[in-house]
Amino acid sequence: MQEMQDVVILLVEDDPGHMRLIEKNLRRANVKNEIAFATNGQEALDYLFCEGEYTNKQHPSHLLVLLDLNLPVLDGYQVLERMKTDERTKRIPVVILTTTDDSREVARCYELGCNVYITKPVDYEQFSEAMRKLGLFLMVVMIPDGASGEYGSF
Repeated sequence: MQEMQDVVILLVEDDPGHMRLIEKNLRRANVKNEIAFATNGQEALDYLFCEGEYTNKQHPSHLLVLLDLNLPVLDGYQVLERMKTDERTKRIPVVILTTTDDSREVARCYELGCNVYITKPVDYEQFSEAMRKLGLFLMVVMIPDGASGEYGSF
């Protein structure tokens, strides 16, 4: 059995309230992993590809991206497409977390390569519960490392 590595969660969300709720409810679900934050699509890509303010920094080998679609600078679709067409990032799991529930947008995200699509409920209690369930889901997920073949866990 291969050694399990901790997974870092990259939360890409421009709404500070949603960001806090997501983090708080993941913690309530006992997700103790490091969470890195990006508030726009370009910042997320800079983090993933070690560019911009992340130049000369190496991101963790085991990542999971929680990605909003409605982002400034570059939207979530652009981030997802860039990730899934690049050899270095195409195996990183992407969970879409967005308020958009249009079936065409859901289909588009899966066609671009997302792994899971979750619609964020508008109601505070429902939103909190959905994020808690996401945290429970993450506890059983194994994340591949694109280079070594090792797996990470939560």
